[in-house]
Amino acid sequence: MGLRNKTFTSMSTLFIGDLFLATGVFFAGLYLRFGTFQAGMLKYQPLYSRVIPFVMFLMLCSFFIELYDPQKIFRKKETILRCMIASFLSFFILSSLYYVFPITRVWRGHLITSLALFPMLQTLWHISYGLFLSLPGFAKRVLILGVGHNAQKLGKLISATNHHYVFSGYISCPSEALAVPAYHVVGDHNNILETAMNQHVHKIVISLSEKRGVLPLKSIMNCKFSGIDILDAPSFYEEITGKLFLEDLKPSWFIFSDGFRITNFKKINKRIFDIVISFLGLVATAPMMPVIALLIKANSPGPAFFRQVRVGERDNNFVLYKFRTMNHNAEEDTGAVWAQENDGRITKVGRILRTMRLDELPQLYNVLKGDMSLIGPRPERPEFVEKLREIILYYPERHFVKPGITGWAQVKFSYGSSVDDAIEKLRYDLYYVKNFSLILDLLIVLETIKVVIFGKGSR
Repeated sequence: MGLRNKTFTSMSTLFIGDLFLATGVFFAGLYLRFGTFQAGMLKYQPLYSRVIPFVMFLMLCSFFIELYDPQKIFRKKETILRCMIASFLSFFILSSLYYVFPITRVWRGHLITSLALFPMLQTLWHISYGLFLSLPGFAKRVLILGVGHNAQKLGKLISATNHHYVFSGYISCPSEALAVPAYHVVGDHNNILETAMNQHVHKIVISLSEKRGVLPLKSIMNCKFSGIDILDAPSFYEEITGKLFLEDLKPSWFIFSDGFRITNFKKINKRIFDIVISFLGLVATAPMMPVIALLIKANSPGPAFFRQVRVGERDNNFVLYKFRTMNHNAEEDTGAVWAQENDGRITKVGRILRTMRLDELPQLYNVLKGDMSLIGPRPERPEFVEKLREIILYYPERHFVKPGITGWAQVKFSYGSSVDDAIEKLRYDLYYVKNFSLILDLLIVLETIKVVIFGKGSR
């Protein structure tokens, strides 16, 4: 399954550790407050009705404060601050919950004691885990076979953003012009195994602009049989970034890679999920939709709802529904253009709706109809798709799944307003298509809630 990479493993490890800590501090607080794990206050109420809300909201607050971002565990001061904020936020949420649902309540002394212990232990756990990953014996040393521009990008990526790996250097090949600093070249294609042993590397990443006729197969096989992992550049890039390395993708990589298997079983499960959630969402938001429509009409002339043709699954066009956020006929003179930062066409009410993502509520109807899914690539306009598919290789491949209200690209990258942005978003969209699964969808749902709460990426 495609999510088995270093980033997801780190997130899972941190989360599971916090889960045990949260449960542990609940009982530790109980013991410190009453001198027993079975205090009299629990006699007439089930223990699980108190433990589950306590643990659940500690974990949710930790998630929304971004304590499970693998890159941030190496920032000690930031980790300490985030752990404290998560506990303070949990205190206020749990206090409100106890007031509304007394069955979940614990004694105030127990709550304060537990929430005082948790950030200290959580900080210690997160920092210790970060230090553990950085130790020479545990951080994986990586050697890159290649000295071209793509190899240079990988070397910089390892050095700048990922602490799971240590960059050991480049191995030169005669077929490539040197695009990396000469002092980082630690060997050549004639002594790959010897260089790997001397550098104590765990992985060799093959990043050659042209492999046919120049790939030293015998030397690479010797490295493989010596216990060194061999990866191609796109697979390694995907593993450490959660997106695809478009610059080095060949059609054969799509064909032989472990992924891009969208079975009927997965589609049926996803469709059932879409129908249930979109129906419940429409029912829950029905009372607020007339209010939003009235606010739009009061703020600017024109219809409250906005209809626009978008490109869907298998390049089939459909009509997308949204609340109008721009002035009526905003593109009458300009034609189809991307929304820009501080776009003057957006109304005051529209800006608020976009920040809170409320303008997208009518798309639940598109999901219920089957034009869209809750999770998937963002549906683009035919005018943009026609242009982008001519410029960007593999752009049409994003249309092998239904477009979504939210998606991997939407939560990982800001609003796209240029060809370069479209390329960056395509990296994430193709990662989603490759790793199409319910687990990834659930992760995107949680990330979307975080994005909505903090108003990230709107335009």
